[in-house]
Amino acid sequence: MNEQSCLEFTGLEISPRKIDYLTFILEKGGTVKTTEISSSLQVDPSTTSKTLNELARAGYVNHVPYRGVDLTELGKVYTEFLVKRHRILSLLLTHYGLSPEKACDEVSRFEAFVSRDAVDKICSSMGHPMFGVCGEISHGKCLHEEYLTECRNK
Repeated sequence: MNEQSCLEFTGLEISPRKIDYLTFILEKGGTVKTTEISSSLQVDPSTTSKTLNELARAGYVNHVPYRGVDLTELGKVYTEFLVKRHRILSLLLTHYGLSPEKACDEVSRFEAFVSRDAVDKICSSMGHPMFGVCGEISHGKCLHEEYLTECRNK
């Protein structure tokens, strides 16, 4: 991973369906079997393998066929951002009258199209809330400076 690819980390790099894969792997922690992902996401095993290979080529996961998959450091940082984005946007919608459940559902429809920069600005304007309607909100890597520094040094 070079500095240029690190600087292009916008939060808009992957499709909503791939977000589902990454967040599932993060929630499970450690190595996750491909069959477990297929079953949980209700996706054909061959589609799951194809998607995991694409995520591996992009540097988000380590995929060992017939063994399982886990997140790379980039994958972990990126997925933590995806979770934060969901929670910040859901919390934002509750401020405008949506129930927590409805806010979560609505955000799931458009969150993949909201950039990291926009999320960081919304988060800042909300006073960096610690909890959203879906859970705790992490602020340790708002701008992913640790990752960018580590990436630049490689």
